[in-house]
Amino acid sequence: MENILERSQNHPQFSLSLVFLAVLLSSNVVIEQTEVIAQRQESAPPTLEMDAAGELVEYLQRTLNARLKPSPSLDIDGDFGPNTRRAVELFQISQDLEATGRVDAATWLALGKLITLDDPVDDVQLFNRQRLPREPNDALVGLPFLTCKAWVITDAATGEVLWGENNNKAIDIASTTKIMTAYLVLKYAKTHPQVLQEVISFSKRADGTPGSTAGVHAGEKISVGELLFGLMLPSGNDASVAFAEFFGGRLSGKEDCTAEQSYDLFIGLMNTTAKQLGMNDSHYVNPHGLTAKGHLLSASDLAKLAYAAFDIPLFRQYVNTRQHATQVTTADAPRLITWKNTNRLLGIAGYDGVKTGTTTAAGACLVSHGVRDGKELFIVVLGASGSSARYADSRNLYRWAWNQLAQTKKSRRGRWLLK
Repeated sequence: MENILERSQNHPQFSLSLVFLAVLLSSNVVIEQTEVIAQRQESAPPTLEMDAAGELVEYLQRTLNARLKPSPSLDIDGDFGPNTRRAVELFQISQDLEATGRVDAATWLALGKLITLDDPVDDVQLFNRQRLPREPNDALVGLPFLTCKAWVITDAATGEVLWGENNNKAIDIASTTKIMTAYLVLKYAKTHPQVLQEVISFSKRADGTPGSTAGVHAGEKISVGELLFGLMLPSGNDASVAFAEFFGGRLSGKEDCTAEQSYDLFIGLMNTTAKQLGMNDSHYVNPHGLTAKGHLLSASDLAKLAYAAFDIPLFRQYVNTRQHATQVTTADAPRLITWKNTNRLLGIAGYDGVKTGTTTAAGACLVSHGVRDGKELFIVVLGASGSSARYADSRNLYRWAWNQLAQTKKSRRGRWLLK
């Protein structure tokens, strides 16, 4: 074993360029510490994925903690679970690799030398006596503790920003992108209501879009009005592509263009409209929000977009719908599709929109609208630590904001905007 491990005084490391330690006991790649063997130099590295276990997974976790900034702070437990998978995906994204969550040959190569042991402890007694620093007591006043990377609270009646953190920083936003996709379609429908009855024939490109789906297949037909439910409730990436192909040329005054050209024109319209709305920290690359280089928006810009979209009554109707069923036309017979809204806040009184979004790069995101005592707020939460966390973050911010506004109203005679 010693002859295949490169050890240094500070970081004992494992050289993947020389050899890989592995045992492939089953299709689940379970690796036992006592059964690790050295493979020959020409052997392919083992692919690690969910449910793998053993010493090699520990090396992976320790190395991911060192390579990723900020560190994911993985437990070095040798179990390849959801947190390790997410850290692998984030590392793959940082290296412009496909974010599969599986550690394949390309990922091993990008990781480089694996860190096999923690930093050595020269003086055990000194280490055990060391007094680690502590933060002061949590304050009993102030903002709630949040998991998200960025957030903003705006007055839904005026669009003004009330509070926020990192709210002007452009970051990944996942499927909250679809707010703009729906906004462009419904803004056009506001003056051309007949377009909602027009029929879209699904393309292979739309059907083949990965990720969350409306479930419409290539060649099937559905009306614009019905497909909007498939865009906003289950967050259909396929529906967003279908809309871009169908509307890009028309909204650009180039109806004779191809579907591919129409798609590109639609993305251009997304960016033009963003500038018109004062969304100066944002740039769109696609209509769905799947991770792509340069596809970044800020929390404040998403709030501006939500404010503009809520001026369209039909938009509010779509995002407040909790479930919807419809039929699509197929070559044989009509087929029933049912959709459920991914936004859990709709199950609580006082919330009526707007859009969820989740990718590895973006984390869990939520643009929401809430009303209490006649006061309306938009809250945007980006980069929460998980699906449940985005709702907890949002509800905590609503509760805190409404308490602040109530106190301000009492002390300032109706002036409820804090500066």
